[in-house]
Amino acid sequence: MQTPDAPSTTVTIDTVTWPDPDVYTALARLLPQLSTSAPPLTREQFDDLIACPATELLIARTGDGVIAGALTLVVHPLATGVRARIEDVVVDHRARGQGIAKRLTATAVTIAKTHHARTVDLTSGPSRAEAHQLYLSMGFQPRDSTTYRLAP
Repeated sequence: MQTPDAPSTTVTIDTVTWPDPDVYTALARLLPQLSTSAPPLTREQFDDLIACPATELLIARTGDGVIAGALTLVVHPLATGVRARIEDVVVDHRARGQGIAKRLTATAVTIAKTHHARTVDLTSGPSRAEAHQLYLSMGFQPRDSTTYRLAP
């Protein structure tokens, strides 16, 4: 699926529909660039991610077929309506600045709209100034909210 307003760099955004070993290998390479504290992705976790009906894994391939980025979209019904959440946006450090994160995010928003999501939420760490600028430029607005986390 091509996204609108794409820069001249040849990048294709695809939804992963089966547990492709090449995608698993690429995620194993990319995810440590997103979080150094997260444990490595296991094959079972990858298979569960692809099989889950509430998630869509998007990947960005460069013109030479290299997977240079990924994003997970979660769409779920709630009592207040369908909501969507963007998680785990990562672009390979060698491919940053080419509009890949924007194209992944725009594709996720388009998919969320097809599911009639009322909102699309995401979070971004305080140190990620470039990501904040990207999300603001795409129309995302900061929320007056506090995030709480429990690690059971």
